[in-house]
Amino acid sequence: MARRYDPERRRRIIDAAIRVVGRSGIAGLSHRSVAAEADVPLGSTTYHFKTLDELLVAALRQANEGFARAVALRGGLGDPGTDLAAGLAGLLGEWLAGERTGVELEYELYLAALRRPALRPVAAEWCEGVTDLLSRRTDPVTARALVALMDGIGLQTLLTGTPYDEEYAREMFGRILPGE
Repeated sequence: MARRYDPERRRRIIDAAIRVVGRSGIAGLSHRSVAAEADVPLGSTTYHFKTLDELLVAALRQANEGFARAVALRGGLGDPGTDLAAGLAGLLGEWLAGERTGVELEYELYLAALRRPALRPVAAEWCEGVTDLLSRRTDPVTARALVALMDGIGLQTLLTGTPYDEEYAREMFGRILPGE
């Protein structure tokens, strides 16, 4: 039997892994569960991703792309004429107002880097990318503090189940930003 060319299979496997983790957590991730979710042969998952860590890296990288798109859509963050504190508070609010499962998944994959060293460079890419963007408006140390505050507010909102308070976030970002 001839092999069927399927250029989207790798992407479908990653999408399936994200759905499995979203539904069952990282503990529920296996090549078998992903193959079933993607409706592909088990060998396809192991062909594209030799280990589960490789699959998690790809899933985290794809999840990071979602936040990167949100940042890119908020092009005003790089404009010196805009209120950066308000822009960051709005961006964080939009991200947290999105599909909760997706936001929780991003954090779960991000925090999985604590126990899975293979994920650490990808988690760091997210921090570095947002820090680089914010460094265009402020110094790198302040940019890192803003990223840490975004992480903290986002995680607290998810963990406590309290509604996101955009005014509070704007005020806290303003306290970190010099001259705001």
